[in-house]
Amino acid sequence: MNKNKLKQLWAEGKPTINGWLSIGNAFTAEIMAAQGYDSIGIDLQHGAVDYQTALVMLQAMRASAVVPIVRVPWLEPGIIMKALDAGAYGIICPMINTAGQAAKFVSYLRYPPLGSRSFGPTRANFSAGANYSAEANGEILAFAMVETGEAMDNLDAIARTPGLDGIYVGPADLTFSLAQGRLTPAFDREEPEMIEALQKILTACKSAGIRAALHCGTPEYAAKAAGWGFDMTTVSNDVRMLAGAAETNVKRYRSLIGELSAGTPTQKGGY
Repeated sequence: MNKNKLKQLWAEGKPTINGWLSIGNAFTAEIMAAQGYDSIGIDLQHGAVDYQTALVMLQAMRASAVVPIVRVPWLEPGIIMKALDAGAYGIICPMINTAGQAAKFVSYLRYPPLGSRSFGPTRANFSAGANYSAEANGEILAFAMVETGEAMDNLDAIARTPGLDGIYVGPADLTFSLAQGRLTPAFDREEPEMIEALQKILTACKSAGIRAALHCGTPEYAAKAAGWGFDMTTVSNDVRMLAGAAETNVKRYRSLIGELSAGTPTQKGGY
């Protein structure tokens, strides 16, 4: 089986950068995968992506050799197993609030005797290489999302769940839950209470010997998080980057047109 490059990079002490796909389109996935990310996540929870589209997105990403990750909609064994059978090398599961839920999540990712995953890796048999059944348990990453007050109360127990590879922080929902409406959900938190929560999660992960990942809005914040010790940071997503680049171009165009309009007409009536 092809080795998980994220595990290799982390073993070398290197932080990794993860891309994020919310647009259900294979060409978008192909473009993003060619930009140098270490891994790319496909968002089945909040993204405009269904399973069949995710499958062709995984196919489109294969040529760039990025590590393919899928965020599933919820803690449900069917979609977790189908995402793995489609070729995902990691699963991010939202709203893991207890150690019991984390244990269920891990079991859905692992073949017996370590879990209850059903065998039938339809595409993974081809995309992941030979000997998949024997090696998948050791290569597939399980990331539980900690994003509620309840999860924070159970943080240490979640982090110490056998077989869990890491905790993935969703700062928007975490802010929603911890701030109780006092703060608008967003990335790149600077409030002391949110920084304290992130540091607490990081400490729990390091203590349990698992990886810590954080969803960020900017490369500057992602680099800062890597400096704190986060092993993987996601920087923005395809939707935000497309909107941001388009907005920048339109504003620049309007500005230039405004400058031209304020100029002196030529003798021919032009500018």
